[in-house]
Amino acid sequence: MKAMSYRGYVASIEYDAEDRLFVGHLADIRDTVGFHGTSVDDLESAFHEAVDHYLAVCEKLGQKPQKPYSGNLRLNISPEVHLAIANAAEMNNKSLNQWVADVLTQAVHVSSRTIPV
Repeated sequence: MKAMSYRGYVASIEYDAEDRLFVGHLADIRDTVGFHGTSVDDLESAFHEAVDHYLAVCEKLGQKPQKPYSGNLRLNISPEVHLAIANAAEMNNKSLNQWVADVLTQAVHVSSRTIPV
């Protein structure tokens, strides 16, 4: 499935069977921006309007609009930790990037289970 995107934003889409419409939100940002439509064309138009409106409101308020996370993360760590990570990755037959991504993913899952709701 190809994602719906516009001006650097991506839509997260669900279908509401009870109301018989598509409901979307801007994905990968903390601000909540929603839209909906009864057809793909309506949904796409509403998505574009929602993004344009979000950007206009941010500009009017003098706020910087949030941008979707890129998936790139820069870390500054000590050379000793860098070496230890490189060794751990090699021992697990993984690239340094894949090993770090796996460890961070596991840490997120563990911490999300321990946060009270």
